[in-house]
Amino acid sequence: GKTECFLYPILDHLLCERETETLAKPGVRALLMYPMNALARDQIKRLRDLLAPFPDITFGRYIGETPKKYDEALREWRDQEDRDPLPNELISRDRMQVSPPHILLTNYSMLEYLLIRPEDSPLFAASEGTTWRFLVFDEAHVYNGALGMEISMLVRKLKDRVCRSEPNRLRCIVT
Repeated sequence: GKTECFLYPILDHLLCERETETLAKPGVRALLMYPMNALARDQIKRLRDLLAPFPDITFGRYIGETPKKYDEALREWRDQEDRDPLPNELISRDRMQVSPPHILLTNYSMLEYLLIRPEDSPLFAASEGTTWRFLVFDEAHVYNGALGMEISMLVRKLKDRVCRSEPNRLRCIVT
């Protein structure tokens, strides 16, 4: 139930965007941050189930093992899943860089890279960051001590990049 506590408000926001016809604009609306890739893998499965009836809401997992090219990603996907991905799941870096997903799953190490690599700048640049609305940290208790301080600086960099640190622009959710 914990995951649904933050996914339902995000889904509600995206469905409202669909009603007002702003969902068609590319750009990340929600970043879901997981401390470990295993958690991101587990959660992407839940997103598939939840978002299967909503093909216009896109999502993708961008971690170290995410393949760069779509053809490679599709081959790996079919080997592991024995079926094709949902049409709204972006499974490769090149697809996410061209058309950023509405919901992006990653980890703090990858987010640091995403913020500095030029090829990943489209994830943050869509509509000058006006699309960003949610930042979710799952398992936040692991971000303590020196790591917690580093994460707080990472969040500041992210907020500066996607909403110019304007108050109340980005809803932060911590579990």
